[in-house]
Amino acid sequence: MAERNLDFDTVVDRKNTGCVKYDLAAEMGMPEDVLSLWVADMDFKTSSYVQDALRRQADHGIYGYGAVFEEYFEALQSWYMRHHDWKVEKEWLVKTPGVVFALSMAVQAFTEKGDAVMIQQPVYHPFAGAVQQNERRLVNNPLICGEDGRYSMDFQDFEDKIIREQVKLFILCSPHNPVGRVWTRQELEKVGDICCRHKVLIVSDEIHGDFVFQGKHHVLAGLKKEYEEITITCTAPSKTFNIAGLQASNIFIPNEKLRTLYAGHISACGCGGLNSAGITACLAAYRDGEEWYQGMLSYIRGNILFVKDFLRERLPMLKMWEPEGTYLLWIDFRGLGLSGGELEELIVAKARLWLDAGTMFGAEGEGFQRVNAACPRVILRQALERLESAVKEIL
Repeated sequence: MAERNLDFDTVVDRKNTGCVKYDLAAEMGMPEDVLSLWVADMDFKTSSYVQDALRRQADHGIYGYGAVFEEYFEALQSWYMRHHDWKVEKEWLVKTPGVVFALSMAVQAFTEKGDAVMIQQPVYHPFAGAVQQNERRLVNNPLICGEDGRYSMDFQDFEDKIIREQVKLFILCSPHNPVGRVWTRQELEKVGDICCRHKVLIVSDEIHGDFVFQGKHHVLAGLKKEYEEITITCTAPSKTFNIAGLQASNIFIPNEKLRTLYAGHISACGCGGLNSAGITACLAAYRDGEEWYQGMLSYIRGNILFVKDFLRERLPMLKMWEPEGTYLLWIDFRGLGLSGGELEELIVAKARLWLDAGTMFGAEGEGFQRVNAACPRVILRQALERLESAVKEIL
């Protein structure tokens, strides 16, 4: 049986399917003909192997509680060894319905109210929510934006704040959403060594680890044995195979004491197991989805280059920080000299685009927009042409 879903150019109509990305437009005050390039899911059909596995499950007609068996773990283990040179052990695995849920559970399990938890803004906005909504104290170690558009970590500030604020937990985004950095081994080892030195636990969100265009994704816990003992690694097939709605994530915790504590908090919140369809999809994706994955990755790489060339040739006042990883583009609009309100007016009212405003990811994102490039190229072209027309109106 061959992979059937390798045509990434076809536009799939997702409206009126109960879809967050499209069907909330009117409710959110967006124009009727808005183009949605915001929330991080793809506009591509997933692997036909995943579709076929779910179809077989649907045809069975009984949708009871789902269980995970040996073949599920074997598929995970094979994927992470082949793609990331990381050998996971079965006993490390804790299953959750999503990575955002997993982040909140980690905050609850490993810190107390009032404890300091560090993040690096601009960063995926649920990080701050997981800290503040659980009544922990948010400590920000802002990323440094270089003149070349490449972000870096401020390690001196990182360690100083850990000491001064008595940070108990650090949430790492690797690869980084939204700035697109794929952290080098040297950068990750600096982070790991500092956290080991000061006994800070690390929750490493590596959900975008399969999207790397420059460099190599290093699993933090796999770099040194001592990192295993302090790291909770959050993974999922959801971004890689566009199955976020099926709610299946795989959290790896080598430290038995931490794993037992973590699993206890999940049990206490009443989360009894994974969505059975999510189990089926995850197994099929990791076991049989390689051809689709490689085709999708190649197509998105082409999309990134397309946007880069379009902006350079037709909108040079905008700058795209070319992503080393993820399918999310971090675009700098500050060259237009607009206020936050004026920029929103330009993008939504004039260009009729639905993007993610940079301030969603922290104050450091002011003047930026996050753009989802995981869509057919014709949609990207239409979006950029709308943006070009809108910018010409104000110049």
